[in-house]
Amino acid sequence: MNMKSIATKLALTGLVMLGACARMDHLGKPPTLSESAESPEHVAMLWQGLPTEVQNQRAVDGSSLWSGSQNSLLGDRRAVNRGDILTVVIEFDEEAEISNGTSRSRSSAESMGVPQLFGVPQRIDEKLPEGASMATAVDLTGASSSKGNGSVKRNEKLEMRVAATVVDVLPNGVLAISGKQEVRVNFELRELLVSGYVRPQDISRQNQITYDKIASARISYGGRGQITDVQQPRYGQQVLDAILPF
Repeated sequence: MNMKSIATKLALTGLVMLGACARMDHLGKPPTLSESAESPEHVAMLWQGLPTEVQNQRAVDGSSLWSGSQNSLLGDRRAVNRGDILTVVIEFDEEAEISNGTSRSRSSAESMGVPQLFGVPQRIDEKLPEGASMATAVDLTGASSSKGNGSVKRNEKLEMRVAATVVDVLPNGVLAISGKQEVRVNFELRELLVSGYVRPQDISRQNQITYDKIASARISYGGRGQITDVQQPRYGQQVLDAILPF
């Protein structure tokens, strides 16, 4: 057994073990929820950073109705600082349908012969194999045709709300947000991830923002658990589907 075959077997064994480790988390028990203490949202709430502007505070400002702080009676409660929380509203109902058809045909014919040329073809015919003649030296015909049809139909609908945290405030005032929501029901864990960049003026008075106002939006809705494992094909089948040409 050479070193190449040993390395191949070790690689395949490692691939199988790596795929099995992902399922060991919920083997005979519900999936484990991720820790929130080390999340970027938690860090942003703990370390809000230094303020860009420092205002002089007077003793009478604490009891004034016209104080400019967020905690005042008439203050703006929308998320503007690092560590603030806002609600992301995800409501989309998209439908796409595409169909196309292709049809192509081609035919060609080529023929060449020298029946008479000062008796030269007759002399050549004497030396040619039986059945060959210069009168019909070349006669080629060809035809090809192809036809294809394809269609795609997709319908997606999702309505959810998730709380996101301002993890950073860019120099131009744009807010970088990130949010994660996990819901575990029995042995299945559903998680919703959202991140992107929003403008403070796009946040409503209810401290909400719709998903279509998030730049570079990354929205992921999925999960893990026993139901997800059953719905997915085995790793060996996925590898064969990727490498087999038919």
